[in-house]
Amino acid sequence: MRSLFNGLLLVIICLVGFTVYYMKDSSERTESVVKDETKVKDDVKKDKPKPEKEKAITISAAGDFTLGRDETYAYIGSLPDEAAKNGLPYFVEKFDDIFKKDDLTTVNLEGPLTNATQKAVKKFRFKGDPSYAQILTLGGIESVNLANNHSYDYLQKGFDDTIATLEQNKIGYFGYDHQYVTTVKGVKIGVLGYEGWDDTLETRAIVETNIKKLRDQGVQIVLVHFHWGDERHYVPNESQKSLAHFTIDSGADLVLGHHPHVLQGIEEYNGKFIVYSLGNFMFGGNKNPADKDTFVFQQTFHLKGDKLTDKKQINVVPFSISSVPHRNNYQSSLLKGPEAERVKNKIIDASNKINGSDWLKYEVQ
Repeated sequence: MRSLFNGLLLVIICLVGFTVYYMKDSSERTESVVKDETKVKDDVKKDKPKPEKEKAITISAAGDFTLGRDETYAYIGSLPDEAAKNGLPYFVEKFDDIFKKDDLTTVNLEGPLTNATQKAVKKFRFKGDPSYAQILTLGGIESVNLANNHSYDYLQKGFDDTIATLEQNKIGYFGYDHQYVTTVKGVKIGVLGYEGWDDTLETRAIVETNIKKLRDQGVQIVLVHFHWGDERHYVPNESQKSLAHFTIDSGADLVLGHHPHVLQGIEEYNGKFIVYSLGNFMFGGNKNPADKDTFVFQQTFHLKGDKLTDKKQINVVPFSISSVPHRNNYQSSLLKGPEAERVKNKIIDASNKINGSDWLKYEVQ
């Protein structure tokens, strides 16, 4: 009897031991399967590409900044006279911080900032005190074009002094052989500037080559400034139009023009914008020009990953070069109400003389 009992006890012990072993092994196998499945899911997550983030870069452009005067003419009522009486912040008080709210601003610097005295032999010769560079920084302007017909009014010394002054004030510059490249929000932007009086094979070759060089440097947005056209003409000439189209076809994302001293229209060409003339903006070259209308052109570029998208978004902002109508007080002013509407309609009319004003549909509302 005792023998039978011992046998049964041994069988029970074996069964319990087997059950415990099986359950442990099963638990370990289950845990192993769960770990394997989790690892697979983690690997899938790692391999799955992250959605590309979209970026928006807003760039502003304005026309001629002549921060000085022609010494041949009377000092009273000149830009330096206003600077001495009112201080430098006076000149940007009515900007409404437009250039501080964007990501990058480019303008045309029409005339050297220098104390040089030897002048070029020509009708009009402008220069401003080097301290006037602070007007640009006070206004939120990061970069200027130097490729124009007044940069060498005080010869090579005046030009070199201007570059040194801009560098001291941490203002970017471009034009002729100089290119301005900057990075904003991780996006590389390049700016070029030229005198574009004639659409020649030589000019085309230079423009095309330099745009390609910027692209080879990884530049994602390319802007090209041209100093061109006929003074006081509201419609661009054929040379402006053909050179602008070629520049877009060569890879530019936006073409900006100045020199006529009056505004010209805007054209959309192959999905890009051409602003033929931004007019004057802060113009020390004339104490009372008949046409004081101007504007700021803004474009917001949208990028997905490292590539520009086709999304178009612009803003055309009417300004006056003076805050008073009866003279030029050099206090460039944002326009509102009926005056803003009048200038806006003037830009639309000028555009309709080129290729229509369909660009209005891209404006920020």
